[in-house]
Order: sequence, then structure tokens, then C-alpha cells
Amino acid sequence: MIQSIDHLVLTVRDPERAAAFYARVLGLRVVRFGEGRLALQVGAQKINLQSLGQETRNHACIGSGDLCLLTDAAPEDTIARLTAEGVPIVEGPVEKTGARGPFTSVYFNDPDGNLIEISRYP
Repeated sequence: MIQSIDHLVLTVRDPERAAAFYARVLGLRVVRFGEGRLALQVGAQKINLQSLGQETRNHACIGSGDLCLLTDAAPEDTIARLTAEGVPIVEGPVEKTGARGPFTSVYFNDPDGNLIEISRYP
């Protein structure tokens, strides 16, 4: 019945600030949709950004997101990029298991406290 993930949503204090962070640190493309909404394009999927209370049908709270993004970059390159942008590493590189098997991950928190995992399959 389910084929793939289309989008997910992160709840943030300031969507403009969050979009600028992800564009600067990870090089994600910022897209606008609907009535001024912001999202981050990630391949064929996107991450929508919402402020607290914007969506009343869920139980969102700021900083509760936990997601994994895939990269072709070596973990050392990911760490170097994050460090150059002043983003502290929470953990990694560390071996974990993703949807397709083992991979190497580096973890950090975005400015709103969401846990972001950047992973590379061998």
C-alpha cells in the first residue's frame, strides 16, 4: 500500500531562521509553497517547516524531531563541514543500521534542538 515518504515536518521556533540554517549548513534548497510555507528539498522528498501551533491536528513540539539524512560524503567530510559552520557534533562517526543495512552516522542538533543524523552507506 505505501510506496515511499513524500515529506515530513519539523516544528521550529522560526521557519525562516531554520531554513537559512539548513541551506547554509547542509546546502539544502529552500522552497516556498502554499501561503508562505517553507520547506527544504531533499532529493524527491521535502522537509516542511512549521511553527508551534501552526498545525492543530498533531501534537508537535519544538525540538522533538529526529531524522536521518543520507550523504555520499565521508563522515570526516561531514564533520569538517559541520565544524566549519560552528555546529557541535553530538555523536559520531558511529556505526548504525539504516533502512538498507549498516551505515556510518554523525549526529548534531539544529538550532531548535531537533536531532539530525547524517549517514553514509558503504
